[in-house]
Amino acid sequence: MDIKYIQQIAADLSLPLKQVGNVEQLHAEGATIPFISRYRKEATGNMDEVQVGNVIDKIRYYDELEKRKETVIKTIEAAGKLTPELKTRIDVCINATELEDIYLPYKPKRKTKASVAIEKGLEPLADLLWAQGNGHVAEAAAKFLNEQVADTAEALQGARDIIAERIAESEQARTLVRSMFEETSTVSSRVLTTKKEEAEAQKYRDYFDFKEPLSKCPSHRILAIRRGEKEGFLIMDIAIEKDSAIGSLKNEFVTSSGEAGGQVALAVEDAYARLLKPAIETEFRMSSKTSADEEAIKVFAENLRQLLLASPLGHKRVLAIDPGFRTGCKVVCLDESGTFLKYETIFPHAPQNDWYGATEALKRLVNKYDIEAIGYGNGTASKETEKLARSIDFGKPVSIFMVNESGASIYSASEVAREEFPDEDVTVRGAISIGRRLLDPLSELVKIDAKSIGVGQYQHDVNQNRLKDSLDQVVQSCVNYVGVDVNTASKHLLMYVSGLTATTARNIVEYRVKNGAFKSREELLKVSMLGPKAFEQCAGFLRIPNASNPLDNSAVHPESYPVVENMAGNLNCSVTELITKPELRKGIKARDFVTETVGQYTIEDILKELEKPGRDPRAAIEEFSFAEGLSAIEDLKPGMKVPGIVTNITNFGAFVDVGVKQDGLVHVSHLANKFVSDPNEVVKLNQKVMVTVLEVDAARKRISLSMKDAAGSEGKTRPAGNQQKQPAKTASAGKNNFQSSLDALRKKFAD
Repeated sequence: MDIKYIQQIAADLSLPLKQVGNVEQLHAEGATIPFISRYRKEATGNMDEVQVGNVIDKIRYYDELEKRKETVIKTIEAAGKLTPELKTRIDVCINATELEDIYLPYKPKRKTKASVAIEKGLEPLADLLWAQGNGHVAEAAAKFLNEQVADTAEALQGARDIIAERIAESEQARTLVRSMFEETSTVSSRVLTTKKEEAEAQKYRDYFDFKEPLSKCPSHRILAIRRGEKEGFLIMDIAIEKDSAIGSLKNEFVTSSGEAGGQVALAVEDAYARLLKPAIETEFRMSSKTSADEEAIKVFAENLRQLLLASPLGHKRVLAIDPGFRTGCKVVCLDESGTFLKYETIFPHAPQNDWYGATEALKRLVNKYDIEAIGYGNGTASKETEKLARSIDFGKPVSIFMVNESGASIYSASEVAREEFPDEDVTVRGAISIGRRLLDPLSELVKIDAKSIGVGQYQHDVNQNRLKDSLDQVVQSCVNYVGVDVNTASKHLLMYVSGLTATTARNIVEYRVKNGAFKSREELLKVSMLGPKAFEQCAGFLRIPNASNPLDNSAVHPESYPVVENMAGNLNCSVTELITKPELRKGIKARDFVTETVGQYTIEDILKELEKPGRDPRAAIEEFSFAEGLSAIEDLKPGMKVPGIVTNITNFGAFVDVGVKQDGLVHVSHLANKFVSDPNEVVKLNQKVMVTVLEVDAARKRISLSMKDAAGSEGKTRPAGNQQKQPAKTASAGKNNFQSSLDALRKKFAD
């Protein structure tokens, strides 16, 4: 990559030039973000995954810019208009918008009013008017009458068309208007009169007559308005004050008060209304959409990360229940590794109401398969099913957990599920997925398209390619953060490991089936198509429990094994003793092992890993139960304090399940007793919280909740983080803000 781009990336991201260059080189060599951030800290200066990802995003941007430059130069050159000065301008350009402005006058275009006027021979007249001399324009125009130009009015109109296009294509005019859009533009929307009374249009009624500065309009409003426009209910406009814009343009281009100046002034008005305003508005529609997309994708990605890193139950035998009423509850038993053992259907709820039969069946299954925990889905009949499970005395401790089942039905009908359980129907597969999510959410959720998990804002409205790339990156990040047991992982999990592909992941599983469990990391090199480069990228993230070398079950990369062996040698002990005896590690001084190729960051990471090699970084799972006596929205009353689980997080607050089949909204202004700029500073997905009921609207199925003054022991499990100190809002202002968001935003929070 050209050094000017490396310099620009460093400046854009406020990062050292050398470290940005190192990331660019590692990326060019095929290194992944997890590998770079985890095992190349000396090269990056200890950049985290976000910083490395930002650098790589910029690299891709400038790679695309360079490709576009090649196209632009070839096109202009083919037209015979490429001068040395123009080529230099293009070469040094580092902004895509600026490049397009440079290219615009030379860009091949369809027939325009200006091109038609030029064909009629009116360009010299346009040049004459553009010079804004003192002559009479009518006399000048009369000289250009011909078979195609009937009179002076037509001649002047054609000349103005040419001038208008020149103005619209000039960098000066576009920069001026673009700057005004950046500083003063407003976004507005209005309802189509013919659609106003339609029932479907009512969900957009807050945007029937809406106007707000574009710079202050949050992403969810932009996306809501655009969706309303796409569905044919709204008309969206982004504009600046017309007279001000035209006045500024006239100051730039009208240099005479004579007749020619008057013609140029008319051309300016036409250029703005017909060409500039629509073009720049389109730019800002696209840029505002892109910004809104990025914000929505960011929310989706953070929620997905939290869901993937949810606490696992671990290696325990589980009974999973997919609740239901008429069709019954589907029950499966799984062993410690998630292997399917048994399936039954019970009918404890209406209309069968076989509570006794269901109780006896669950007792029998728990006893027969030595079940240690029960997981039930959080969909239809979940509260009733929880009540059933908790009412049973199993004669031994059996933990009971609610499991988020979003996307389980997608999995059960997928090719992945058919491949895993070809002889079982979708109901059995769905219940198995619920049980496996309890055992290890990450391993199970990677089998589902992330968009089906249901933790995003306007997920079908944002750029789908960008969304997929972002979510795939999150999945890869989470998988590599946790690490993968190479002897039990599915190919669907392995394919997200750094350096592995769908093909090499499949080959690992096939090798394992044919040759038995891997005994060392080095054995991975025997897998078909897994060469030294892929091994370098993946080895540190793959775990081999009970390997002869204990480091094979740790995050220590094989390239660093000699460092650990050197540490053990200096202390006259084995590597195993170094790991199992903390007192030995106390004698290690990190600086003693720093070399030209192994730096301080790597040594510190090694020492941390030796403390608890191969440990799961995810938090321990906790049991949770909803408040007794609450099963429907009508059971909630203002002032109640009830436990709940955070099910979704948005920019404007968090949704909380309190066990009444309808999530409530905690507006951002009610998340804490202090100002909160980002809800993720206060709450996390699946977090257990105490909330106070503010308002209940059963007719519209809306519940207003607050976490202010309700942060009990559960509420304190997550630190609020660093937050900006701002004046506290009054109670009435906070409530009004909350209610307006509940009414205006939540109904637009779809998908």
